[in-house]
Amino acid sequence: MRTAAAQLALNEITKRYDTRVVLDRVSFTVRPGERVGVIGDNGAGKSTLLRLMAGVERADNGEITVVAPGGVGYLPQSLELPPHATVADVIDLALAELRELEARIRVAELALAGHAEGDAGHAEGDAGHAEGDAGHAEGDAGHAEGGGAGSAEAYDRLVAEFEARGGYQADVRVDAALHGLGLPGLDRARPVGTLSGGERSRLALAATLAADPELLLLDEPTNDLDDRAVAWLEQRLRAHRGTVVAITHDRVFLEQVTSTVLEVEEGRVRRYGDGYSGYLVAKAAERAARLRAYEEWKQELARHSGLVAANAGRMAAIPRKMDKAGMGTGAWRARSRTHGAAGRVRQSQQRMRWLTDNPASRPPDPLRFTPTFEPDQVMSGTMDHAASRTAGLALSGAVEHAADRVVDGVVEHAADRVVDDVVAGLDGVRVADGVVAGLDGVRVAGRLRVDGLTLRCGERLLVTGPNGAGKTTLMRVLAGELQPDAGTVRRSGRVGHLRQDEQAGPPERTVLGAYATGRAGSLEEHADALLALGLFRPSELRLRLGELSYGQRRRVELARLVSEPVDLLLLDEPTNHLSPQLVEQLEEALATYRGALVIVTHDRRMRASFTGSHLELRAGTAV
Repeated sequence: MRTAAAQLALNEITKRYDTRVVLDRVSFTVRPGERVGVIGDNGAGKSTLLRLMAGVERADNGEITVVAPGGVGYLPQSLELPPHATVADVIDLALAELRELEARIRVAELALAGHAEGDAGHAEGDAGHAEGDAGHAEGDAGHAEGGGAGSAEAYDRLVAEFEARGGYQADVRVDAALHGLGLPGLDRARPVGTLSGGERSRLALAATLAADPELLLLDEPTNDLDDRAVAWLEQRLRAHRGTVVAITHDRVFLEQVTSTVLEVEEGRVRRYGDGYSGYLVAKAAERAARLRAYEEWKQELARHSGLVAANAGRMAAIPRKMDKAGMGTGAWRARSRTHGAAGRVRQSQQRMRWLTDNPASRPPDPLRFTPTFEPDQVMSGTMDHAASRTAGLALSGAVEHAADRVVDGVVEHAADRVVDDVVAGLDGVRVADGVVAGLDGVRVAGRLRVDGLTLRCGERLLVTGPNGAGKTTLMRVLAGELQPDAGTVRRSGRVGHLRQDEQAGPPERTVLGAYATGRAGSLEEHADALLALGLFRPSELRLRLGELSYGQRRRVELARLVSEPVDLLLLDEPTNHLSPQLVEQLEEALATYRGALVIVTHDRRMRASFTGSHLELRAGTAV
């Protein structure tokens, strides 16, 4: 059942967990039929917002209105089920409203059948006493007719509602959804505990979609889906007859499905129209306006500072006392032409104090990856003397990051061969003819086999393959973090590695401490550098790593990568748990990076726009 009255409205909603305010006086409305994408940094409060919409949690303040006669379907990011539950149990849970409606129809059918039998028996009795009490029979007949009509009308209403919600096709839709999401022919009697985490997620999503509710609330529905399944899901949601609200980090999903974007940031929710493209245009305009306001603030501060200095100089040239000042002649006439300078100085000083107390916020510096060696210098084989000194540091860095290699069972130590990789001369530095990394006959038992791979400065390589294909193993070998069982690994210069699953440091270490670890300089200097990137707010620098979300910990590692030069940049699923806006900034930084890049990603938009070489791995071997 679809109705134009269906709506979702939040008014002044506040939600706290202990002393932390997750959502602060949030208000917005979702119109019937809208397809809304909810985005924001990991830990910003997106899932909390969806749970409030679904009624799973209650707000501390404010009012939530949900009007959806056709039902509400809610898919959490993780579904907790007892291990003895079966596939059929999960489906019945998602179809609970339809199953209840179907049960009420069965009860109504039994009531009608029982009423009909009673009427038949009563009619026979009345026929036997027709001569005795015709009036009484007429009364009973009228009563029976009234009761039967009421039961029949209730039954008809239930059936109409069931049909309007597609109840008779629900199980067919379950099968279609399971097929579209990559689980065809899933046994309904199979225990859920025997399914993988990804299979359980797809089962829950299929069952939620099959319920076909008027309002769909989905938390990261594209997780654990391959490209084919995501394409099917996008088509299914575009065809959905009701309203969709979905949390997602998938930018292609946002482009293909959503008409409205809600951004959750710092406890507030901002609404953007015209889909994801409209969101990007609006964010670019916001940044331009912020930059313009900051430049105007700087210019006005500089102007008033100049006015104060200029007029103060003029005031200093005027004697405090002059001859015949009281007569209004002579020197007094000269002083009268300059006495307004004092007022201008006071006005400018007041304005400067106001500007200083109310500074315009500076936009974050764009993310930027930089190599130690420039490709044109490397390929020509020479650098200037300043670059030579930098390369000397790179030599020590290469020794630090390089790993030993195994040749015919003999270990050759890294420090003995890195000198061959970076060659210093009187005229400059040559980086092995531009080669920053190379693999030859590398074997990691049961995980990776690479006969040959060469990466030169400025080259870009996209590594793809199914889960377990050896992509992360390859990255760890290139980074020198995993010693191969056989083969040669050569590296030159510095290596930067953004790992897929890695803590940025001990849980008790602060954000600022993790960023500054192993770096020269004061904490104040590092705090300024970190805040300039816009990845953290000042209040977050003292948070401990154990208190951070996964996405926040990744931002610590990302900040370290962009703040030091690296010649070989290894990014393993860099978009995981980052907001779409930050991923856009990351792509811009990679577009101007001139070192060697190796990237592993499931991000469809990043893969589609990638320019460079492509290596596909299957079962640890290039195909």
